[in-house]
Amino acid sequence: MKTAEKLAAGWLLTLGFMFLTTTVSAVITKNTTLKPILPGIPDEALAKDFINKDALYQLDNTATQGIIFGVPTALLGGWLVLGMYKQNRQNKKVLTERQNEYLQCQEQAKLSQFYQMLQANNGRITLLSFAMQSQLPPSEAQQFLDQKAKEFNANFQVNEEGGVSYHFDV
Repeated sequence: MKTAEKLAAGWLLTLGFMFLTTTVSAVITKNTTLKPILPGIPDEALAKDFINKDALYQLDNTATQGIIFGVPTALLGGWLVLGMYKQNRQNKKVLTERQNEYLQCQEQAKLSQFYQMLQANNGRITLLSFAMQSQLPPSEAQQFLDQKAKEFNANFQVNEEGGVSYHFDV
């Protein structure tokens, strides 16, 4: 569907541009045709006899038809392009909103897991246990625990192996 819309918009814009270019070309040719070719002819009436009225009529028709077909075609193509642009912006907005909702749900799940572990362990959490329970990568789990430790003024305790445990007042 999108590909068909893009092709239709492209063709309409191209045809509209071609019709309008034909109009401009016809007007320029008409203006060039009306210029005197022989500047040395003293009699203006004689010069008017050299004007090809059929060619001027044809150029007028070409210019008129170019406008009649070119303007609506170009406007329709532009309207399609504008509609696709607005639809694309709306789709991106919806996608961003869904992504934000997903991230909020994940954050709430981490927070819920964190509070459950605090209650179960009397305020003591290790990085490994939290990462295993929440199924987060260690770096993300540590970042989360560090942030919560700052918010709740937790104490840190480092054991002999270098493992850090967080102690929160429950």
